[in-house]
Amino acid sequence: MELKWLEDFVSLARTGSFSRSAEERHVTQSAFSRRIQALEAWLGVPLIDRSTYPTTLTTAGREFRENAEETVRMLHGSRSALRASARPSNQSVAVAALHTLALSFFPAWLRRIEAQTGPLGSRLLPDDFHACVQALVEGGYDFLLTFHHPSVPNPLDPTLFPHLVVGKDSMVPVRSASPVADEASLPLLGYSQNSFLGRVATLAQAASSGPPATVSHTNENAMAEALRFMVLEGHGLAWLPGSLVVTDLAEGRLVAMGEAVPLEIRLYRNAAHRRSSVAAVWQAAETLDTSTMQDRNMPV
Repeated sequence: MELKWLEDFVSLARTGSFSRSAEERHVTQSAFSRRIQALEAWLGVPLIDRSTYPTTLTTAGREFRENAEETVRMLHGSRSALRASARPSNQSVAVAALHTLALSFFPAWLRRIEAQTGPLGSRLLPDDFHACVQALVEGGYDFLLTFHHPSVPNPLDPTLFPHLVVGKDSMVPVRSASPVADEASLPLLGYSQNSFLGRVATLAQAASSGPPATVSHTNENAMAEALRFMVLEGHGLAWLPGSLVVTDLAEGRLVAMGEAVPLEIRLYRNAAHRRSSVAAVWQAAETLDTSTMQDRNMPV
């Protein structure tokens, strides 16, 4: 059982609407519904009467609501007390970042930031888009490093979570450099459709010329690094971040199969966090020249 399931249920009990609670919890309605179902499966009883509108609680749901609300209050209260007692250093920052950016972008970017701020302690959460957004919104992290494409909406309120463009990347269709009989018949290796990179890859593949590719493998954990190894072993074609494959392309291990789709690299900030280290990182990020980061992360 996960805390976010209880938080989802408490929200739904209050709003009586799957759509409003999904928006409040910064997840898609389908993902929100799956989490409520997971809680019901864990408890072994239905909590929601889905035959009525607006949504109402079952008898079990009404009985469980008070316990769920109290559990959430107690856990959040304990977390706040522990964080207050820990008193994190003003010279440290916490960053949630997409897996690929945590590997290919964050280390060099942080070094450039520290050239202006001096040494910083850092805490890094590499995860998928939804988990990173949730980590920022819940207040446990100061910053979010993520890709951005205009076709994929971002749920963050810009007044609460302003952003800077701190670099450029791309999505590139690639295959193994090993000879193939027919490039057009290469199967497509895909991401989970609900992942950020999965959405961009689906849009890019649909816009590409040639017949639709047959999906032979779906990587459910949204890690582009795992798809890269599948491509290197000759399993098919995949859309991968240029920063992840730039060396493979330059050294001839992978071959680009079409035009790259440009992406921005964005840094989002929790505006409520005003420690001196957070302000210093934000100020340094504003002054960095992103063109050099673009050169590092675009494929050759």
